[in-house]
Amino acid sequence: MMKRSEFVVSIADLPRQEGAQRHYTFTFAAPDGIGVDLLKVASGAAIEVDITFESVSEGVFVHGVVHTQAMGECARCLRPIDREVTEQIAELVYYPQSVAALADVDEEEADELPVTDGDFIDLEPLIRDAVVLALPLQPLCKPDCRGLCPECGERWEDLPADHHHEHFDPRMSALDELAAQLAAEAAE
Repeated sequence: MMKRSEFVVSIADLPRQEGAQRHYTFTFAAPDGIGVDLLKVASGAAIEVDITFESVSEGVFVHGVVHTQAMGECARCLRPIDREVTEQIAELVYYPQSVAALADVDEEEADELPVTDGDFIDLEPLIRDAVVLALPLQPLCKPDCRGLCPECGERWEDLPADHHHEHFDPRMSALDELAAQLAAEAAE
């Protein structure tokens, strides 16, 4: 764990007695890569965290709220989107000795658990998971977005109601000529 990262916070003042709590409010600058392809938290954007650390027998239960802004584009019409993200965090960060005991039972699962590093907890993976899981994979500017016309690429909202495109299929030109001839004969 990098103790120099601003996401690494001290829990030295949290008593190891079960039920002991400490409440904190942090504002972090977002690192790169929080989000999905179409909707991301901009690097350096403010991430506000209102969080409580609670001592439990296995480690520290971290719970609270993460708040930030995500920006991107609509998956259908490519309009810019600016979305407020508020998500709950509830994660148990284990003491190293608790993970060691779990490793005896299931080593693979124990390797993936968040662990305290002495008197420090790295909040970045907890915050990243909470924010990324709250973002839609295909964000929309509004629920009923109609997207783009597949022919001309313009937004359906910006086009007139009778918008359409003529399709010319050279294989049908003989039939088109026959239809025109029959229409001319019927008009006589």
